[in-house]
Amino acid sequence: MPEGLRTVTYPVKDLARAKALFGALLGVEPYTDEAYYVGFRAPGRPEVGLDPNGHAKGLTGPVPYWHVSDVRADLAALVGAGAEVVQDVQDVGGGMLVASVKDADGNDIGLVQEAS
Repeated sequence: MPEGLRTVTYPVKDLARAKALFGALLGVEPYTDEAYYVGFRAPGRPEVGLDPNGHAKGLTGPVPYWHVSDVRADLAALVGAGAEVVQDVQDVGGGMLVASVKDADGNDIGLVQEAS
């Protein structure tokens, strides 16, 4: 079961411009600044991620990521409830696992399992 909505990732075409915009909005510098992902953590707010490859992956808007304790079980439950897998479980580094689906209306839903 989800532990909570803690991350929203935006597909961006111009990473430098998006980084400047979200830095100004959130009032913090990125905690991670890589060519493939820029992440911001502002106190009391969900993490904001910028994905410069998001559009190439077919993303058309922000993706909310629900943090879960068992990404494989929750992915299977969502598929069983009618969701379509967009990204199967993938280790994105350091043991963090992510997956995503589309619901029946085409909305993206992401899942994140923190490294144990």
